[in-house]
Amino acid sequence: MSAYTPEALIASDIDAYLDTHANKSMLRFITCGSVDDGKSTLIGRLLYDSKTIFEDQLAALEADSRRVGTQGQNIDFALLVDGLAAEREQGITIDVAYRFFSTEKRKFIVADTPGHEQYTRNMVTGASTADLAVILIDARKGVLTQTRRHSYLAHLVGIREIVLAVNKMDLVGHDEARFDAIVADYRAFAASIGIDRFTAIPLSGLTGENVATQATTMPWYTGLPLLAHLETVPIDVDARQAQPFRLPVQWVNRPDLDFRGFAGMIASGTVRPGDSVRVVPSGKTTTVARIVALGGDLTEAVAGQSVTIVLADEVDCSRGDVIAAADAPPEAADQFLATIVWMSDTPLVPGRGYQLKLGTQVVGATVQPPRHIVDVNTQAELSASTLALNDIGVAEVYADRAIVFEPYADGADLGGFILIDRATNATVAAGMIGSALRRAQNVHWQSIDVTREAHAAQKGQSPRILWFTGLSGSGKSTIANLVEKKLFALGRHSFLLDGDNIRHGLNRDLDFTEAGRIENIRRIGEVARLMADAGLIVLTAFISPFRAERDMVRSMVAPGEFVEIFVDTPLASAEARDVKGLYAKARAGEIADFTGISSPYEAPQSPDIRIDTTRESPEAAAERIVEHVIGVWSYDL
Repeated sequence: MSAYTPEALIASDIDAYLDTHANKSMLRFITCGSVDDGKSTLIGRLLYDSKTIFEDQLAALEADSRRVGTQGQNIDFALLVDGLAAEREQGITIDVAYRFFSTEKRKFIVADTPGHEQYTRNMVTGASTADLAVILIDARKGVLTQTRRHSYLAHLVGIREIVLAVNKMDLVGHDEARFDAIVADYRAFAASIGIDRFTAIPLSGLTGENVATQATTMPWYTGLPLLAHLETVPIDVDARQAQPFRLPVQWVNRPDLDFRGFAGMIASGTVRPGDSVRVVPSGKTTTVARIVALGGDLTEAVAGQSVTIVLADEVDCSRGDVIAAADAPPEAADQFLATIVWMSDTPLVPGRGYQLKLGTQVVGATVQPPRHIVDVNTQAELSASTLALNDIGVAEVYADRAIVFEPYADGADLGGFILIDRATNATVAAGMIGSALRRAQNVHWQSIDVTREAHAAQKGQSPRILWFTGLSGSGKSTIANLVEKKLFALGRHSFLLDGDNIRHGLNRDLDFTEAGRIENIRRIGEVARLMADAGLIVLTAFISPFRAERDMVRSMVAPGEFVEIFVDTPLASAEARDVKGLYAKARAGEIADFTGISSPYEAPQSPDIRIDTTRESPEAAAERIVEHVIGVWSYDL
């Protein structure tokens, strides 16, 4: 098999070449399966047989193959894909490797996904944009645990075109009975998870049998070779166009006062000037005045095109909103049920605030304890209190405001989301929305005539939440009490929420585990926000050990209303005071999850006010806090 040379390509008719390839359809697919099933070798063989390896790459491949010990005339095609040094050393795939190749009939983007269970999250990443999955099975081993896991995940993320590639048939003597037994075994499993059809192909990635050409060694197989199947499998490009119109707004395009358009990629449907549309979640309706693209105005735009929509009326619309068909808009809700694939080494903390990104929307969200997790081998629904790395679970998700969505089964663009850790900015999970929770659809904000601004004006002050945080025994409650006394003397309307007092009532049902502490702070944050809405200056004295929860409370109120006050006392000093005897009990093992001893305290990185209790008395600290707060009030004394 010859390779393309740069000279041959330059000598060809470049214009004809580009025209031919520009109009080809594109198929995105993944290879997956258990470790050492031959995924990377198969992709390397596809690249080789499709003549997309240049001569210098081929020479380098042959040299690398000799260096790693490939014997005879065989080339180690896996080296084309396994780019990481660790992969080449171990002979496995760790990261997702994407490769592009093309034939006369179609263009392809293939993702080689890892087989090891600990890299399942990488497989989900590759599958999320794929149209088809090639699931490899080593003919010697048959259907394995990871075969089932990857099949389940591929089906879960919406891949409906499945190729069962029974690889290494040369190592089982091209035995038809062995192939039939594997296919029957897989068919039974596939039916149990909802895969109603797949194409089974016996092949050998190493020798190329049934990869690009029909194998003479397996005359009992009368189907297409893998590459021919990939070239001809239908891509349902018309399905998205047949769905109702959806345009998630990415950018408000306003180059001057005369032009205001809303740019984005059409997720589904077709749109024309004059069509009635609805902006979701606001619900405002209008019509399309213009459709603007790079080459000028369009008379029609379809799913997959990036355009700018100009609306006939000046309606409120911004990034994150969705312009949709007026008579078939998507849903909007702030609570929904989702299937979540956990992708972080750090387990889910129920109730902790994460960022949820769905399309162009980014909101704060919390995940409730899972209803269950799924055993992908048996499809059993198991009880669990959290989600660990590679777990697949069903849980309720609460967003801090309504988001526009559709069930994932209706479309990934508005049905699939990721969760991002606020502290590290790392993606920790991928999720697929099932449905809105009924209570989310039945609960609506009630319009109130007396606004929070009116409450504040009546009291002659701007609301504030003074959030005191620090170790137990640091002096939070003492300083907060002094601050409130001074505010009261100045005629200010305030209220102090103390950690111990709240634990006697509102939060008496909560324990001191990490999840209990998070829920404790969430409830206090909601109460503090309501008090701030009433125009009060709220003082809270809680250990509140985790930054994520303090940031969550800050995000509940307007910028500047949350004042984080770090009462910075060394652990040794706080323990020396130990007026409640808690540290002694914690040291003796009588109190579990005690902050500073058996549970961490995450000190504020940039507090609004820092009190060093080793240098400043409580009275002086209280004076400084009052002076700071008065200095930012909008109403003078």
